[in-house]
Amino acid sequence: MRALATPTRRAVLLGALGIGATAAVHAVGSGDAAAAELPPLLVGDQKARRVLLLDSGTTAWNPSTDPAPVRWEFTPEGDSRYADLNPGRSWTYVSEVKSRTWQGKPYLLTTASFGFAAVVEYPGKRRHWAAQVADVPGTDDLNPHSIELLPNGNVAVAVSGGDAVRLYAASQSPGSTAFTSVPLASAHGVHWDTASGLLWAVGARQLVAYSLSGTAAGQTLVQSYAIDLPELLPGKTPGGHDLNAVAGEPDLFWVSTTAGLLQYSKSRRQFAPYLTSSCPGTLGNVKAVSNVGRAVALTAPDGGLEKTWWTRSVRVDNGSVSAHTLGGGTHGGIYKARWWQP
Repeated sequence: MRALATPTRRAVLLGALGIGATAAVHAVGSGDAAAAELPPLLVGDQKARRVLLLDSGTTAWNPSTDPAPVRWEFTPEGDSRYADLNPGRSWTYVSEVKSRTWQGKPYLLTTASFGFAAVVEYPGKRRHWAAQVADVPGTDDLNPHSIELLPNGNVAVAVSGGDAVRLYAASQSPGSTAFTSVPLASAHGVHWDTASGLLWAVGARQLVAYSLSGTAAGQTLVQSYAIDLPELLPGKTPGGHDLNAVAGEPDLFWVSTTAGLLQYSKSRRQFAPYLTSSCPGTLGNVKAVSNVGRAVALTAPDGGLEKTWWTRSVRVDNGSVSAHTLGGGTHGGIYKARWWQP
């Protein structure tokens, strides 16, 4: 993964955050999970048009020749339960993969840029809720980029092309398309935080928290807090991208931007850069980040692939292996990947 900051720029980047060098984050969680203890990795492979749950004990995945590391997979194509969503078009460019537990059951939460959004029961792939999130069906006019399942069963979707966070009344039926929305420029990530009882979202310039108002059938989002993302590159829009909880650290969020990978403290209302042992500066263009103890899984574009935003690797910082690679045949277009943590 490319480091956008050199050692000599480190102090400049920390200064942009308004903190000292000692406040930089080098590790998270507690303990170093051994390879045998790490969960599988949930991988969105845009090239293969599939979500794959892959064995983290294997460093080179090649499902075309060796399907053994594939523990589970999902695609709506050819599945009659999703046929009304035209997955041949809407399931283009898998843009989010998450695992969640709701009412004691594990689910896959997934979106694709051309409008597909779903909460999928694991392992049976039953449709808990799904819809086309596009004003013009089968196009990327709204570009759903992230999805979250709320405690009451409703579903939030960040639409980067639509500059908004939509709240769908998914609690009402598996195909409910009723929604309310709030504006957020280039909305890219959404995350429900149980501790604060708020829905958090990240956009081009801000990290925002929303409270819920009204009944489940017609719920709305009300902004309760917002903070500007740091400008690590002076004069450039920060470009918030991923938002996730730091596992094992209830006060912290992961927040990735165009120029850096950060952690945000809710109690201090302050950002700090995540600095790895192998890169001297902050990490830019991280599309997805999650951790199990100190093992931090990251994806960022490789360059030189069919799409500029693709990678073949899931890098694991502070883990027992440095990276996993996906390739062979129709595979090898990763956008996001996360530890399986329902």
